[in-house]
Amino acid sequence: MTSIITSSIIATAFFLFVFCNVTTAQEVVDECKPVEGSCYNKSKALELKIIAIFAILVTSVIGVVLPLLSRSIPALRPERKFFVLIKAFASGVILATGYMHLLPDSYESLNSPCLPENPWRKFPFTAFIVMISAVFTLMVDSFMLTFFNRKKGQCRHKSSDEEEPPSVPVHHSHGGIPIAYISNDGVDKGISLKRNRIIAQVLEIGIVLHSIVIGLSLGASENPCTIKPLIAALCFHQMFEGMGLGGCILVAEYNLRIKATMVFFFSMTTPFGIVLGIALSKVYEDNSPTALIVIGLLNAASTGLLNYMALVDLLAADFMGPRLQADAKLQSWAYVAVFLGLGGMSIIALWA
Repeated sequence: MTSIITSSIIATAFFLFVFCNVTTAQEVVDECKPVEGSCYNKSKALELKIIAIFAILVTSVIGVVLPLLSRSIPALRPERKFFVLIKAFASGVILATGYMHLLPDSYESLNSPCLPENPWRKFPFTAFIVMISAVFTLMVDSFMLTFFNRKKGQCRHKSSDEEEPPSVPVHHSHGGIPIAYISNDGVDKGISLKRNRIIAQVLEIGIVLHSIVIGLSLGASENPCTIKPLIAALCFHQMFEGMGLGGCILVAEYNLRIKATMVFFFSMTTPFGIVLGIALSKVYEDNSPTALIVIGLLNAASTGLLNYMALVDLLAADFMGPRLQADAKLQSWAYVAVFLGLGGMSIIALWA
């Protein structure tokens, strides 16, 4: 949890520093300057942005809280098949968020004609950052697993005189320990729980960074024609993304205080980004070189993180896990749910 709070504070401070102290030696060409067309209406845009703050806040809370309430609804409990399908759908949403929303935005930002051709259009920075981010996430995941395995070995060494019950070996092949993994050994179960908590925290960090960026862009816009469709699209976006994060928080089995903290950070980051964009609208320009570089790099880094988390720690962990491997029919329906999540989030990309 400390890492989430620290990352959020650093990201906020970073944005404030960059956008309040924008200085660049590059001349911005005419096409990069903001254009005040027929849809430019500052007062109307402000009204829509206030509506967006509350609408996105409510839908974000609904999305992330729904999985957390599933234990009180028999059909949505984690041991039921319907919950597996919901989690598969939410995992597809998270994967599509990276590929259909963040990745294109990063390419567009870092290949903008508003940036100097050398080096931004001479080298594929987006692909490079995505690759580095994915490998870095793997590195964190791998080192944490090594640490927990070593700790497990020490615990077993201390209790070597006692007879141990059979257990499933802890490994990371085919996407690591399944999220629904239940061990016969208390130590292995504890390791699985800690990994689930790492997954939830890392996923929230990636989503928080992404949410600040999209909120900032909406808050800085003075174009009601652009803001109107964005409100509806972002409400669905945040709801679906919240369902994916909420499922991870649920299996992490946090106490009520930590769950509330994670729900708060997810729900508040996009509205906070909108408020920040409104406050910085006089100095922030979407087409300024500094804004394009910062947002492009952040989107690329978030893409790599979400790509790894969705494919390895969520989808592969479930589909290669014992539950879906033992039930071909459930596995088939889970794939249908994944494609529905991918398709729904891809359609939203038409507007956001």
